[in-house]
Amino acid sequence: MRWAAILAALALAGCAAVEPVEVPTRVQAIEEKLPPAKAFTRSSPTPASRSNANIAADFLSLHFALEGGAQLPVFTRFETPITVRLTGAPTPSMQRDLTRLLNRLRNEAGINIRQISDGAANITVEAVSQDDIHAILPQAACFVVPNASSFEEYRRDRRKQKSSWSRLRSRERLGVFIPYDVSPQEKRDCLHEEIAQALGPLNDLYHLPDSVFNDDNIHTVLTGFDMLILRATYAPELRSGMTRAQVKTALPGILSRLNPRGDTLPAQPVSETPREWINAIQKSLRPTRGTQRRKRDAQLAARIGQEQGWTDHRRAYPYYVLGRMEQFDNPQAALRNYQTALQFLRATPGTEVHQAYITTQTAAYALAQGKGPEVLPELDKAIDVMTRAENASQLATLLLLKSEALNQAGRTAQARSVRLDSLAWARYGFGSETVVRSLMQDVAEGPPNKNRGG
Repeated sequence: MRWAAILAALALAGCAAVEPVEVPTRVQAIEEKLPPAKAFTRSSPTPASRSNANIAADFLSLHFALEGGAQLPVFTRFETPITVRLTGAPTPSMQRDLTRLLNRLRNEAGINIRQISDGAANITVEAVSQDDIHAILPQAACFVVPNASSFEEYRRDRRKQKSSWSRLRSRERLGVFIPYDVSPQEKRDCLHEEIAQALGPLNDLYHLPDSVFNDDNIHTVLTGFDMLILRATYAPELRSGMTRAQVKTALPGILSRLNPRGDTLPAQPVSETPREWINAIQKSLRPTRGTQRRKRDAQLAARIGQEQGWTDHRRAYPYYVLGRMEQFDNPQAALRNYQTALQFLRATPGTEVHQAYITTQTAAYALAQGKGPEVLPELDKAIDVMTRAENASQLATLLLLKSEALNQAGRTAQARSVRLDSLAWARYGFGSETVVRSLMQDVAEGPPNKNRGG
């Protein structure tokens, strides 16, 4: 089916990594020379928009537990100016994105951090292969560990007490390991999440709608909330070794100083995310499990969300996952799931990025029915959201869909300009030139048959 390639693009846009694909020899690129890859140069994070009472509770949950649920006895951070060294086999884009990230951490989080070119560093970022990472952690895209300055050191000592986060009492030397053989965007996303965890929170919380400290991977670069959490982490009132009670006592004053608007906002009730829901979601996303088992897992997560009485993005997420699984085999069921997800998201403030993800799915079905002109406003809104979120893979996909919508509207010159813009972002977001050219060819083949389903 002609639209299978477009929908495959949507699937790729949500994956952690993009593997090169074989393209039939009949595919000829309509552009002899692909445009240069684009990259983001300015950040415009939305400031944290919740009550300081809620943010204080989130701070404690982020700092005093690990993702698996284990509790941490004391607060830890770096107590000296922080140095970062990039080693291994880094690509040019890694250095550019690391420089941007360190600038943001200095300017937005007020952290005294700088890069060094040699010698011992507090944080060593080593670029290694995906295979090396998966040999140790098969499900991980990248990771951070304590008391290691090289991948080889961690491989050798990973079962020793020095590698245990729960035994850590202060941070002096950490290792961050990122694959060099993935797309530029994935390398950047790993830099943001793993360096942020090296500096501060070690936990992820599914109830956060506006943070990279959330395993749903909706946000890919550090947000305004994340920078506030990191700024509070390095507040002078705190120090390594403090207990949860001591940190809790200090937080109201810290947040009042750093985020005075948060004192004017009422606290909102937030329920904890049950481990049963987390396990069901994680299983539903595991590609090694069969599709039917993954659907049952997502359906279980949806039932748990209903039983919890949730109306936030957590209630929406299982329906988004179900839609993704059904979009090829049962388009109408997929659309129903996307609409259900949108119902909850539209009633939840701060979920614009979540909604834009769904637009990449629903717009494709409208285009397959020849309704491209009708979804242009929706696409433009999502494009603006993903630009501000600095998500190049989603941005490229949305621009690709807009190009086809413009073609259906008879605006061919504008469609070609938008398509070229899409390709430039795709080179950063997806990395593989083969993928970029195959997607471009699919658009070039012309509009779908209006009488044909998705």
